[in-house]
Formats: sequence, structure tokens, C-alpha cells
Amino acid sequence: MSIEPRVLVISGSMGSGKTTVMTEASDILTAAGIAHAAIDADLLGIVHLPESSSANLALQNLAAVWRNYAAAGVTRLLLASAVESAADRDALLRAIPGAHITICRLRAAVSTMQERVRRREPGMLQQKLVDRVAELEAILDSTGLAGFSVANEDRPVTAVAREI
Repeated sequence: MSIEPRVLVISGSMGSGKTTVMTEASDILTAAGIAHAAIDADLLGIVHLPESSSANLALQNLAAVWRNYAAAGVTRLLLASAVESAADRDALLRAIPGAHITICRLRAAVSTMQERVRRREPGMLQQKLVDRVAELEAILDSTGLAGFSVANEDRPVTAVAREI
């Protein structure tokens, strides 16, 4: 009998701190000796392919990486990913079969998130990404998929990760 994977999705708009908080939460679990994996979903999908290629490559990559972790005995996963719709959540369930998924929404002021994105994205797409912050925040507000939310503004990252 296999153990149901437990997945904590750290969701939020761009600049909410998903990756930073996920990494700190992973460090906390490691310090406590708790076996787990941590994946930044965005990094699984950085690719440029012809439009006819699979739009689900990031999810296919997630499924492949999860199979490897599961084969090694991992049953807990921290996943940094903006879950924009029920379809996104369902796709995660297909990529991680049998998983119990909890979604945590990180929150910060739009202006704070935009400034974070502006600092970390100095390149040619900077303004497009900064503009996407408010758009994604509105989408996430409308979905209501998060099981709980945590403030991630003017707080130490360790405190935010511990709260999660």
C-alpha cells in the first residue's frame, strides 16, 4: 500500500515570493529531518518550441520528476506554482496521481509585488511582467482555490515559511 502524496502548493501572483518561501520552507523541513522535495514549477517550463509542440510540457516534466521522487520514497512535495484555475489544479492532480493537494496563497500589495518583479526582471520583458502582476492577482482573487493565505510583506521569510 502506497502513502498518499501530500502536496503544498505555494501559489500567488508574480513577485509574491513563491520560490523564496518554498526554498525557506524546504530548509525548515530539512532542519527537522522531514523527507520532502521542492519544485519551482516555472523552472520546469522554460523552453521555446514551435507552437505545434505540447503546451503541457511543464506538466509532463512535473509528472516525470514526481515519478522519480516517488520512486525514491518521497511523499511530501512543496510546489511553487500560480494555480490560476480549477483546470490547473486538476492538471496537478494528474501529474501527481493520488495526491492530497493544499494550496496556500501568498499575499502582498500589488505595488510590492510589482517592485519585486521590476528588481528581478531587468530584461526586455520587464514591463510586460510587471503589468502581469495585477492581472494575475485579479485572476487568483476570482478563483477562490486557496485553502488558506499568508501575508508575505514586511515579514522575515522564515516567519512566512513557518506559518505555511
